[in-house]
Parts: sequence; C-alpha cells; structure tokens
Amino acid sequence: MSETARRTRGSGILLPILGLLAIIGVWWLVTIIFSIQKFLVPSPADVVASFLELPGYLLEQSVVTLAETLEGFALSIVVGVPLALLIVGSRILERTFYPLLLAVNAVPKIAIAPILVVWFGFGQWPKVVLVVLVCVFPIVISTASGMKSTPHELVELLRSLDSSRRQEFFKLRFFHALPQIFVGLKVAISLAVIGAVIAEFVGADAGLGFVIVQSGASADTSLAFAAMSLLAIISITLFYGLAYLERKVLPWAEEHR
Repeated sequence: MSETARRTRGSGILLPILGLLAIIGVWWLVTIIFSIQKFLVPSPADVVASFLELPGYLLEQSVVTLAETLEGFALSIVVGVPLALLIVGSRILERTFYPLLLAVNAVPKIAIAPILVVWFGFGQWPKVVLVVLVCVFPIVISTASGMKSTPHELVELLRSLDSSRRQEFFKLRFFHALPQIFVGLKVAISLAVIGAVIAEFVGADAGLGFVIVQSGASADTSLAFAAMSLLAIISITLFYGLAYLERKVLPWAEEHR
C-alpha cells in the first residue's frame, strides 16, 4: 500500500472519530451550560451510566434488532436482484412492475406496520417483511440502472463474438453493474435498521425499538438515548462492513474510482 493510500485511509478513520468526539463535547457542554434536565436531554455521562446499569439487557435487545435487520436485508436481496434482472430483460415486465414498486415505495411504512402485525402476529415476521419493503426498492433500482448503463460498444463487441443473450446478460451486464448494485445495497442496509425499528415501535415485545417505546412511556430518556446509540453503532458497522466487502470483491472498481 502506498504512502498516499495509507494517509487517505488513516484520515478516513481519524476524521469521523474527531467529528464524533466534537459532537459529544458540544452535546455535553450544552447540557451543562443550559442546565437541561436529565429527563429532557440526558448528558453523555447519563447515557453511558444508563447503559452500564443494563448492559446485558440492551445487548440482548440489540441482537434481536440485528437479526431482524439482517434477515430482512438478505431476503430483500433474494427478491430485489432477480426482480431487477427480469425488469431489465423485458420491457413488458418493466412497464408492469415499475409502477407497482413506486407505489409500494411511496406508502409510508409506519402505515403498513400495523397491518403486518394483524397478518403475521407479534413475532419476528412483521419486522422482517417491513425491512424487505423498505430495502427492496433501492436494490431493484440500483441493479436495473447498473445493468442498463453497460457501454454499448462492449455489448456490440460481445455480440460480434456470437455470444448468447445469457452470456451477455450475466458475463457482461451483471458484472458491469456490480459497483452500482453495491451502491444500492449500502443504501438499503441503512434503511434496513430503520425498517426494523419502525416495526418494533408498532408491535413488539423485544428489540431496541421496543426499548425506546418503553423508555419514552416511563420518561427514562437516558435509556432511550442508550438504545438509539446502539442503533447508530449497528447501522454504522453494517454500512462499513458492506463497504469493506465491496473493496474485497470489487478491487478493480475501487482502483477505477
């Protein structure tokens, strides 16, 4: 790795940490200067103390939310990528499914959550299904856009070599679309956490969303902030984990950028 690459990667780690510390410092200072009550806005120390009181419980609820997020995200890939391939392969299917996808994406997910509880009960399935509904649209759009953006001269070159439509589809278009697909996946993984929490707000007996609702009902703002901090950690970890996977799977795309 070159010296420039090391510096770039080092700044990519150091700068977010410095930004986070600055935000925490300002937050702490504001609570002190304006003497804000703990039940309104807790200080960072209050949040840490609240987490240390119930570390096992909060981590257990984090595992529940993380499982719902990952299951829904994986299922959205299984549904979204083949649907995008069908849309790209047939203009009739594109005209049929695109308006439906737009309609599903336009409906506020908080309005769908209670219906999912009626259909699937209070178990894990309503959360997983809502995550799929939140994630599938960016995955379909990014995959279809990436496959359609294949350079025309490459398509003509492959056709001149008497390649089949299947070979053109998977060996050229899909391969060329991989960077764009990962863009959609990174958008979707952040939305997946939001979808899981929305579902937990409506009907759940476990998960970080459930903890936030219960904390709000009892005015335990510190515990709610601790749960939200864990949600932020989960979201950041999943996003950068996916970005790391992209660099390993598609090193040529990173070099091209």
